[in-house]
Amino acid sequence: MASDSPSLPPALNDARQQAGRFWQSRAPRERQLIVVMGIAVGALIVWLTLLQPALRTLREAPIDLDRLDHQMQQMQLAAGEMQSLRAASPVPAEQAATALRAAAAQLGERAKLAIQGDRATLTFTGVPADALRAFLGEARSAARARPMEAQLVKAATGYSGSVTLSIGGAS
Repeated sequence: MASDSPSLPPALNDARQQAGRFWQSRAPRERQLIVVMGIAVGALIVWLTLLQPALRTLREAPIDLDRLDHQMQQMQLAAGEMQSLRAASPVPAEQAATALRAAAAQLGERAKLAIQGDRATLTFTGVPADALRAFLGEARSAARARPMEAQLVKAATGYSGSVTLSIGGAS
């Protein structure tokens, strides 16, 4: 031990000597309590840094896997729908315009549809998300319209903005 002392920096050697004197001045029962507290603090640190996060991950993994499986199924359904829509033949422009007008009519006074050539623009105010989703689904399936541009603002009453669609087989 004496051979280790000269290799330490002086400040560290002094601190080590003070700690040794402190330790020797304690009663055996007090030393035992200090050791037990040190072990308890060490165990707490091991628990908080190593074990608890691992156990939390094991506990939450099945829930996360179920959620991810559900998301993957939804994405596979959307991919299948996309492939079937791509394979579907284009709808003539006049038939697409009629289908878009019918879909826009379901939104009522809150929406206005303007059709110019191979583009249709829906302008709307305060449309609920479900109604807007239904319109876009109808536009996609019945009119084979593809969204080209969308400007949406969410408010307490619903969505406001505009959606520009390409119709008549144009992409």
